Amino acid sequence: MPERDEKSIDLGIYARAAERGISATEIVAALLAIVWVVAVVAYILRAPESTGTLGLVMTLLVVFLPLALIWAAATTLNSVKILRDEAARLQVSVDAMRNAYIANQQTNAAGIKPSVEKKLDELALAAKQTETTLARFTTRRDSGLSVPSADRKAALVAPLPASAADEQPALALGTPAEALRPPLSVSDFVKALQFPENPDDREGFRALRLALDDREVAKLIRAAQDVLTLLSQEGIYMDDLRPDRARPEVWRRFAAGERGPGVSSVGGVRDRSSLALTAGRMREDPVFRDAGHHFLRTFDRTLHAFEQNATDSELAELADTRTARAFMLFGRVMGVFD
Repeated sequence: MPERDEKSIDLGIYARAAERGISATEIVAALLAIVWVVAVVAYILRAPESTGTLGLVMTLLVVFLPLALIWAAATTLNSVKILRDEAARLQVSVDAMRNAYIANQQTNAAGIKPSVEKKLDELALAAKQTETTLARFTTRRDSGLSVPSADRKAALVAPLPASAADEQPALALGTPAEALRPPLSVSDFVKALQFPENPDDREGFRALRLALDDREVAKLIRAAQDVLTLLSQEGIYMDDLRPDRARPEVWRRFAAGERGPGVSSVGGVRDRSSLALTAGRMREDPVFRDAGHHFLRTFDRTLHAFEQNATDSELAELADTRTARAFMLFGRVMGVFD
């Protein structure tokens, strides 16, 4: 309704301008001109006859100069009124455009909100389906466990030293179930750190389940899941990164504890936008920062145990996983490779 009122006001201005015809200013100017002409004629009739050219010129100036001034003033006043009407029309147009813009913004916001809610529902459904798939694979018997332990090289050479926060008192309940479970193989360890490629990746889910059954490796898997989820919120995905490859011997020196320029090639992620986004989130979000520090510590401890029992090719495969790329990214941001 406001837009219709403004249009009617706009049309009213033009209607009044068209119907106005001769303005009051022009009528006043005409009356003054008539009065002046009558006064001059009366003066000439009563005045003695002028002699010479100078008298004629003065008479013409006395007659026509005031008339010219009167009509110049009238024309100026009309121009001012026209400009005022034009300014009012422009103001009405601007107000109409502003109201139309606000109405469109409200309409678009009302249309976007349902689509955003629909997208969130789809993401929640996808997460639920993934959990269902994980649960289904967890309840299935793993044929890989029937392989003799002699043919399954363990991924970690020895149990990892637990940190002070992870230490728990041992209970005298006999042999724990973890001790009876075959060790996680190198191939399954690498597949788990890569995470399943899609919901149909059975081998990836099988390796992930086995890794989660291993108490020490499960810590790394969960820490990696946390940082990968946080990075995805910034639009950073490990599949989009193309890190420079470091030689296996450099990875071994880094796993052994060497730091500095000699092992800086381990941090092969050089993508500036990803590094800048990660650094900014680290400064602003303490949860993000804590998750990154925990992930770096866990990966470093696991790499130390994995390197002692892995071949060069297996180290290269580990370096190409999504988890290793996240380690390169966070390590580069936190100055681990400087």
